[in-house]
Amino acid sequence: MTLWMVAMIAVPIVAGLMIALGREEQARGTALLGSFVSAIPVIGGLLLFDYSHAGDFQGRGSLEWLSELGIKLSIGIDGVSLLLIALTALLGPICVGASWTAIKERKRSYYAWLLTLQGAMIGVFCARDLMLFYVCFEFTLLPMFVLIRQYGSDPEMRIRAATKFFLYTFTGSLLTLAGLVYVAWVGAQQNAGVWTLDIGELTTVAQNMPAKQQGWVLAALLAGFAVKVPLFPVHTWLPLAHTEAPTAGSVILAGVLLKLGTYGFFRFAMMMTPAAFAEHAPMLAVLAIVGVIYAGLICWVQTDVKKLVAYSSVSHLGFCVLGLLAANRTGVTGSVLYMLSHGLSTGALFLMIGFMYERYHTRDMRTVGGLASKMPVWATFMVFFTMASVGLPGLNGFPSELLCLIGTFQSDAQWVQAGEPGAEGGLLGPWYAAVAGIGMVVAAIYLLYMVGKICFGELREPKHHNEHDHELPDDLTAREISVLVPLAIGCLFFGLYPKSLSDPIADSVDVAVRTVLTGESPERMERPAVVEEGHAEESHEEGGH
Repeated sequence: MTLWMVAMIAVPIVAGLMIALGREEQARGTALLGSFVSAIPVIGGLLLFDYSHAGDFQGRGSLEWLSELGIKLSIGIDGVSLLLIALTALLGPICVGASWTAIKERKRSYYAWLLTLQGAMIGVFCARDLMLFYVCFEFTLLPMFVLIRQYGSDPEMRIRAATKFFLYTFTGSLLTLAGLVYVAWVGAQQNAGVWTLDIGELTTVAQNMPAKQQGWVLAALLAGFAVKVPLFPVHTWLPLAHTEAPTAGSVILAGVLLKLGTYGFFRFAMMMTPAAFAEHAPMLAVLAIVGVIYAGLICWVQTDVKKLVAYSSVSHLGFCVLGLLAANRTGVTGSVLYMLSHGLSTGALFLMIGFMYERYHTRDMRTVGGLASKMPVWATFMVFFTMASVGLPGLNGFPSELLCLIGTFQSDAQWVQAGEPGAEGGLLGPWYAAVAGIGMVVAAIYLLYMVGKICFGELREPKHHNEHDHELPDDLTAREISVLVPLAIGCLFFGLYPKSLSDPIADSVDVAVRTVLTGESPERMERPAVVEEGHAEESHEEGGH
């Protein structure tokens, strides 16, 4: 499986390089082929993954790089990483297909950066050493910076949006790196000056620090991950970046790039600094809830439909962070599911807005609306994905949002009973859930208002709109429908059968919850996992399951 994992990272990057070195007129076709080929190793990984040991890091492999500094390039994935990689691979061909007519100039640069970005994001989810993680984490900034700056909608504002995005995220990432290097330095002092950047070993070092020392490390981690989510009040870069980014850029940003922040919360903040995480969870929960309600209220007054969906991302991801802060099985499961759910429904909403923008060259709800009479297929998809984002039962938003709120509601009652991790209890309580629940009501109001203005009522078109100004027909084309159908199927399957996604992450969630609430560091979290057939029994015995 290790080779499959290397291919997950390498294939899209190689495809991006081929596009950059190829001919301009071949860029689109090469990008589409490259995005489908990039999905092959991910499908192989899904088939080879041992779901009975989904909490173990499987496919472990490493390459010596600077051995005197303890630097290796190590990879390995568990159930959480696998599902996020699958989401990234799914959005790859969708983003290429959605850009087919929207990108008319500098196609080679656009598609090359788009494919390279996919490889870097997968690298973050696969990394098991600090060097590979940070290189991939930081490298994602460059493709997105170029996509926003060169292909944004407004020639002036896109430069400001790209610069703000880069400065916010780069500065936060540097502080996170400083915190992680400090942990590595402490480990070296404890190990006779021998350095290691292995994430598992650094996790053990950080867990053994005093709570106050963990607090400083947690602050450094939050500097990068909270900005990336983004968490209130460091969220101000996101709406502008979303608004100015090309359609595919917004889809990738909402679908995967923001999840690097929540993934960092899960993989680093919870696991490395459990004592500090438990101590500061209530304060962070207040920030998350403020973001939920504050961003939701801002959505009420928006006239730009893309900016509305952008602020809704800030609000929705507040629920995602809240589930992690609850630190019980229900809440953390809901949070990880929310990472996947948000990528499907919010990514789809940005696609719908992009298709509308291609036809009308405006996103202002005051000048365009009532499109159901002219674009019935588009309106059908728009209503469907809006309902998914609202959290309609039977669609993807419902189970993830519900679990986050239930997990938050559960108080810190008697938790450790017979060694059962996360059965009940947690770090928050009913009042947090009650206030956060207001955000659900606010979200339903502004999303339903948006879909009512855009889809229903009397047809409104810009005064100077000419249907011959664009190459597209009034309603969706077969290409655009083919881009949306996989997302619609994913939303429906997710909503009807969430167990198919919650089972692969259950063991990893239990490890994280046990670590935060008991301070334990289960050996199975970092032990070598099943990599090849024939070693399953040996690995199983070593783990003590």
